[in-house]
Amino acid sequence: MDRINVKLQRIPSRTWKRLNKKKKVWVDTDLAVGMKRYQREGYSDVDDGYAILQLFQADNIHITGISAVFGNTRIDDAYRLCTEMVNEFSPYPIPVYKGAGERTDLGQVETNDAVEAMAEALRKEPMTILAIGPATNVGLLLLRYPELVSRIQEVVLVAGRRTPTSYFEIGSPVRRAPDLNFDLDNDAFRILFQRGLKVVLCPFELSNKVWLTAKDLGQLKNGSPGTKWLYDKSGPWLQQWLEAGDIGFNPFDVLASHYLIAPEDIVMEPLVARLEIHANDMQWKDEQQNFKQYLLCDRGEGFPILYCYDVVPNYHKRLMQSLLKKN
Repeated sequence: MDRINVKLQRIPSRTWKRLNKKKKVWVDTDLAVGMKRYQREGYSDVDDGYAILQLFQADNIHITGISAVFGNTRIDDAYRLCTEMVNEFSPYPIPVYKGAGERTDLGQVETNDAVEAMAEALRKEPMTILAIGPATNVGLLLLRYPELVSRIQEVVLVAGRRTPTSYFEIGSPVRRAPDLNFDLDNDAFRILFQRGLKVVLCPFELSNKVWLTAKDLGQLKNGSPGTKWLYDKSGPWLQQWLEAGDIGFNPFDVLASHYLIAPEDIVMEPLVARLEIHANDMQWKDEQQNFKQYLLCDRGEGFPILYCYDVVPNYHKRLMQSLLKKN
């Protein structure tokens, strides 16, 4: 089994008592901080790194495990980066596991180290799952071990929109971005809904209201070793957004981790979610008919969810404080 245990020092009993009062969270991520893209020019997203570091800093969160999944980069890269972040910046031991390298194949469902580790952890205690990449590992877990559904307190994901024309528009001139986590594995999301889990969605509508700028990165540079690392890795990513005409970049996944740490900072409402097929928003200049699945959230028919769509007025300050906090 691909498993990394780090910092295996003895933990005092007082520390264990304190950890037991914290929210137990499993992080499933397609971490790609600092990676160049394989299929086209440019760099991959850095926001997973911000989410993980924010959770490392949080007094009320204990990460029980981290699993890698394909998505923003290849599975081997995501696994390596997860291991690197834990080894370098985690304040306590966290095991790291390698998960799915491709989308769910319903015709041949196969397990992996991440799925088995999540199942083992859930048998020991209930926990929340933060899935900030494609939901493949979580979907496979639910297919193989449906009896563990009641052990999952909630699953927090970065995906969804209100209508098929709620485009993910960035830059000037405007270009469209995909609902990548959902687009890469529609079936995994369908499995989550059909199993009746409590699902929280942190979509583009939410993260598009938050910007990190060069000034913000300058503050990270003067912070902890973890924030300095993010500063170094985020430069090329920020530059891509600036060249596209934006003032900075949206830190997508950190809105989901922030929901776990301080839900009072996030504005949300109960909606329902469903999968529907509509014209492909990523082919908007193509005259040919091209369609895709959408994860739509409204007050119609579907599966109950919590839909996060805004932040409190002083959110940016709170976000920076959570990242720059001294352990």
